[in-house]
Amino acid sequence: MSLQPASTPQQRAGQVLGRLAELFEIGRQAGTNRPGLGEGEQRAHDLVASWMAEAGLAVEVDPAGNLIGRLPGSDPSLAEVWTGSHLDTPPDGGMFDGALGVVAGLDAAAAIGAGSVRRTIAVVAFRLEEGCRFGRGVFGSRAMVGDIEPDEGDLLDADGVSVAQAFAELGLGRLPTRGWADPPPACFLETHIEQGPALASAGAPLGVVTSIAGMAGFDVVFSGSRGHAGTVPMSLRSDALGAAARFVLAAHEIARSIPGAVATIGRLVTLPGATNTIPGRAELFADLRAPDAAGLDALVERATAAAAEAAAAGACTAEVLPRWRYEPVAMDPATAAAVRRAVTGLGLEPVDLPSGAGHDAAIMATAGIPSAMLFVRSDAGGISHAPEEFTGADAIALCAQALESALRELAA
Repeated sequence: MSLQPASTPQQRAGQVLGRLAELFEIGRQAGTNRPGLGEGEQRAHDLVASWMAEAGLAVEVDPAGNLIGRLPGSDPSLAEVWTGSHLDTPPDGGMFDGALGVVAGLDAAAAIGAGSVRRTIAVVAFRLEEGCRFGRGVFGSRAMVGDIEPDEGDLLDADGVSVAQAFAELGLGRLPTRGWADPPPACFLETHIEQGPALASAGAPLGVVTSIAGMAGFDVVFSGSRGHAGTVPMSLRSDALGAAARFVLAAHEIARSIPGAVATIGRLVTLPGATNTIPGRAELFADLRAPDAAGLDALVERATAAAAEAAAAGACTAEVLPRWRYEPVAMDPATAAAVRRAVTGLGLEPVDLPSGAGHDAAIMATAGIPSAMLFVRSDAGGISHAPEEFTGADAIALCAQALESALRELAA
């Protein structure tokens, strides 16, 4: 399916949705499965690279495996304007998360056309944005700005494959050790579905992101004693799962007490995992988020203390192992203002809202690159990271127009 500049917003929305549907079939089971640095993500990158070439963009793969398609501006001496997102997904993910930002960026570049603006526009598909495979995400954007951790290559997935191994198996060579966004782009604009119900509740198709929440992730390991399910009295048990359960409930209550904070424990493993054996070990991963630094500090501090308290209450021990932390970051006012003007230009009232999810835009902003985000309404109750993820064609059509308008202004 070739993406040609379309004459109406509805036609453009149809083209974008058609490409998203094509990507959705890569790794399709219940939902799509394109883990970062995996075969599915690579197939998606190859497909999008072919679309970029068809649209007349100059295609490049950078040292982190990020895909970049450039629409030449009339003045190559000026700093570039970047837009895009990512193409990897969580297990059984949806059609829009990440991919919309890349495909919509390509649509906007095709509509603008080479040489019609002064600055070169680059459409970027970052690698390994989702953290579910290796426990750490936003790899491609972090690599680009020189924020790769010393242990990055040693991180393992559930099958024992390391980041370095997965990177090499895709023919990408060795992991980069330094950044290369020099000179940096003039700005970065990421389009993304909201992944929540706020815009739909407000009856608004588009939103302008004001800030991206801070977040911290850590493993918690509770250690107790195995025992027979029928012979160890409750008063004498050291049940690791019982301690983990206390912690989960405590983390939820702590998050409820801090404005805007959330706590998610989406992975829990017990050992030995037998139905008639008291668990001697319970391993979980805690994902903690808050809209500001003070809230994140309080959330992490109190959750860490809660792990020790939960363990002590169950005659167990607890080990807390921090895995990642990203500070809250505000979006650039000037870049966001261009997005706001683009939304207003469509006769819409801009809705300002924070992002509770992490995005590559946060990494770019932290590195000093002026960044902003255009949120597109999520339908189906705002569900995301699931096959039911959905955004209607009306919002996609408005997204296409707003993104093009904002990029034209930023690249003028």
